[in-house]
Amino acid sequence: MNPVPVFEAGGYRYIKAVFQYSGGVAAQPGFEMERARFLKPLPLLEAFAAVEAHLQSIGRPTTAFAACELRSPGQFTDQGFIDFNKAYVGTLKRWGIYQGEEGAKDAVNPVARTNVCPMYGEPKEPVMYAFSYSVPAKAGARPTFVLSGGGDVRGGSASYAERIVRYNDTSTEGMREKVEFVVAEMEKRLELLGFSWQDAVTTEAYTVQDIGHLVGEVLASRGACAGGLVWVYARPPVIGLEYEMDVRGAARELVL
Repeated sequence: MNPVPVFEAGGYRYIKAVFQYSGGVAAQPGFEMERARFLKPLPLLEAFAAVEAHLQSIGRPTTAFAACELRSPGQFTDQGFIDFNKAYVGTLKRWGIYQGEEGAKDAVNPVARTNVCPMYGEPKEPVMYAFSYSVPAKAGARPTFVLSGGGDVRGGSASYAERIVRYNDTSTEGMREKVEFVVAEMEKRLELLGFSWQDAVTTEAYTVQDIGHLVGEVLASRGACAGGLVWVYARPPVIGLEYEMDVRGAARELVL
């Protein structure tokens, strides 16, 4: 019995999290995850149309859409992030993926997501950088997954400032605690979906703080980046957050 719910229409299971995204997705037996990156990131409405066209071209329904990677102009306030997310899930609802009212606590949203803010070359409006979706598995396919971006913030209903790990502390030890917290969260998600670091193909870190001294001690030492670490020079989406990660084990990746 799977420890996480299954989105049958999409061919994947997911970690239930919040209304705007899930904690991660993994392909069900008979399916595998494929990732596509836009050569030039597209504004969200244009991107969703391109995603729909791509899925149609390969004979997949919109419900196969399983994860997306967004880039925003700058960090949001708590309320700004809520407002953005309510607008974002509108398309997912139309596609038959998101169930419930926008922003409702009991809403169901299986789609994984990473949303970060580039320090340089920031977009003028939120854009989609990449997306992942399920396809029928090829013979002998290995299990595949995509984890959502996770930042240095504890769960709960309090404000971000009250929940952020070592809030406003970017000292050497402050960053160590933040990175350790996020790595532990990634490990929990991997375990929930039935994976470990050995299954990771891509490990990404999003921060503008210096984490060079932590890559070996906190990441490599526990096998978290055997294939290397992709360091994206960007901030997490909400003011006050300093470190975010996501992890993927896609079957293949392409550029559109």
